[in-house]
Amino acid sequence: MGDEVRIIPGAEPWSATGGPVGVLVLHGFTGNPSSVRGLAEACARAGHTVELPRLPGHGTTVEDMLTTGWSDWSAAAEAAYEDLAGRCEQVVVAGLSMGGSLTCWLGTRHPGIAGLVCINPAVAPSEDMRTLVGVMVEAGETLMDGIGSDIAAPGVVETAYAQTPLPPLLTLFEASAGVVADLGRITAPLLLFTSPEDHVVPPGDSDVLAAAVSGPVERVSCDRSYHVATMDHDAAMIEERTVEFVARVTS
Repeated sequence: MGDEVRIIPGAEPWSATGGPVGVLVLHGFTGNPSSVRGLAEACARAGHTVELPRLPGHGTTVEDMLTTGWSDWSAAAEAAYEDLAGRCEQVVVAGLSMGGSLTCWLGTRHPGIAGLVCINPAVAPSEDMRTLVGVMVEAGETLMDGIGSDIAAPGVVETAYAQTPLPPLLTLFEASAGVVADLGRITAPLLLFTSPEDHVVPPGDSDVLAAAVSGPVERVSCDRSYHVATMDHDAAMIEERTVEFVARVTS
């Protein structure tokens, strides 16, 4: 129970029981379920069974996150997927930022997934960034300024951590190389949302993803939004297009 007490208001996991189509929604690095809650609720309103987990170390305190890494987040994402797949006839997976990385990772491992939705996915960190963070971690540094709340809409704030935990970030960078190498295994249809002005993940990551997968890709530009597009000016459009995509790939 100790962990539960400290959950940031709105950062709780969320689920909805619906029809035979399941939608797994995954949040980003240092973020929490609140950043993609609107997308999850839109899928539930469309009649689907929805799971929006709170990934380990997220939605409480940044100190809690320091002891976690990619192996924890990917295990939680896979457990949520397996649970949903056990209850539903078809499953679509959607994710923002690192949630997009996890969505791709699941897509490389589970060819039965009906469709993938990625919003500003983090898939190909630059070698410079990887080296910089590696040097900081080796020097004993554990935290740097946060990356949350990159939103164009005035007055909208994401309840992400104010600081970025460096050792966990390094595990994300290390895992991404393996994910990129396996992207060709993805045959499921991909709906890919990209903000041309993103101050957290370069839009080029979306280009890498689109070029590497083996299935059909539908690209949508979020021209009015920054990184957290699911809470930004394009949120309603993302929800609408996702619901339409889920209906199409599971029909």
